[in-house]
Amino acid sequence: MIDKKLVRNVDYMLILAIIVLICISIIIISSATHAPDTGDYGMVKRQIIWAVISLFAGLVVITIDYNTLGNFAYIIYVGSILFLLLVKIPGIGVIRGGARSWIDLGFSSIQPSEFAKIGIIISFAKFLESREEKLDSIKSVALPLIFVAFPAMLVLFEPDLGGTLVFIAIFAGMIFAAGISYKLILWGIITCIAAIPPAWYFLFEDHQKTRLLVFLNPGIDPLGGGYHVIQSMIAIGSGRLLGKGLYNGTQNKLDFLPAQHTDFIFSVLGEEFGFVGAAVVIFLLFFILYRILDAARQAKDRFGYLMVIGVLSMFTFQILENIGMTIGIMPITGLTLPFVSYGGSSLLAKMIAVGLVINVGMRRQRINF
Repeated sequence: MIDKKLVRNVDYMLILAIIVLICISIIIISSATHAPDTGDYGMVKRQIIWAVISLFAGLVVITIDYNTLGNFAYIIYVGSILFLLLVKIPGIGVIRGGARSWIDLGFSSIQPSEFAKIGIIISFAKFLESREEKLDSIKSVALPLIFVAFPAMLVLFEPDLGGTLVFIAIFAGMIFAAGISYKLILWGIITCIAAIPPAWYFLFEDHQKTRLLVFLNPGIDPLGGGYHVIQSMIAIGSGRLLGKGLYNGTQNKLDFLPAQHTDFIFSVLGEEFGFVGAAVVIFLLFFILYRILDAARQAKDRFGYLMVIGVLSMFTFQILENIGMTIGIMPITGLTLPFVSYGGSSLLAKMIAVGLVINVGMRRQRINF
């Protein structure tokens, strides 16, 4: 049982914002999957089931003192690595969208990288906890870099560039919060710029290169690599102020939009609910980020603070990247919009992450008996 003093510290506004987003998500998914036209509400029902499971999982997470999770941080890290390695095993890992990043459970499938992000956030926060004011040299940053780089490389070789970028965002946010020197930040930026040419020639797949080139100029391949972003911008632009109305989006109904129930669900939202509907969802998403930041600010210890910053970094990057790619200001990476896109693994992992945030926030004060 949770102490009543802890229950009073639960961030109910954060929970309410997420529940409202999930309700909006289910409505948009029903349109994106053409459920009213086909009568097939299978995806909608599955998303509702995953939403219930995810809310329950988040509740379970907040009942466990986050410092207890910290005691098992390195076991969680190893478990995350092994989970990522499972997709490499033939017969277990399945290929979707050109990437072997899923595990087929028969009745459903899960994406290990979604849960590995949470595992890395917990374990990396514990790893950094004792390194305050020690991140002032290349040598001192080498181990933290390797700590996150290993699982990130496993995700990159699936290949999943979007997932890899999320790991980089988590690392950048947490290492900054841990107190890395500004001199090293500058060197890091220079190193990243210098790494672009070798990464382009030796790491990126052809379709990943195409996505980056199309990001710079969608018009170079309007019927190929640039098709998706062009159709997305047409959909969002055509929604104007109030949208075309639920189930009336022509870009959506005629299947001009790619992956409209997952990666490009924001395009469906913009077309059918217009600027006003998109603004409401963006407000809710940024309200969630604000509440997470507030939980980090109030954390009673360094471990909790760093863990919440890791969650904040993950959410911030995915939100900016997903919305950005639908309006042509970010490259297409295949990342879902948290709490809005269809997907059980994504929703479950994100709700566990929110559970960690609430866990830290509700234990911000030491309880005296």
